[in-house]
Amino acid sequence: MKIKSYKDLIVWQKSIDLVILIYKLTKKFPKEEMYGLSSQMKRAGVSISSNIAEGSRRGTKKDFRHFLLNSFGSGAELETQIKISKELLLVDEKEFVKIDGILNEVMKMLNKLISGLEDNNK
Repeated sequence: MKIKSYKDLIVWQKSIDLVILIYKLTKKFPKEEMYGLSSQMKRAGVSISSNIAEGSRRGTKKDFRHFLLNSFGSGAELETQIKISKELLLVDEKEFVKIDGILNEVMKMLNKLISGLEDNNK
């Protein structure tokens, strides 16, 4: 099956689901976190899906891979921020498990996609 759009990519779809969860979660954070951790988490989450979309439209596999690597980096940032949120008791265990699970899925899919593009460049 040929991918017609980044919107067809399950990794992009799941990353959008992740962003929605991040926004819902950070809405519950204390007001003093509005420009701190909350803002960082939203930006990292949005960056994952945005880089997938932008990279897919760049036209070359090399460019697409570059933007997927950016997405992967943003995912690592988000992993760290979610962990910090949990340690600060801003996230309860149930929310943490749900968000962390989706983020892990996205990261695995990105890794597989990046590896596939790497193999094609050899």
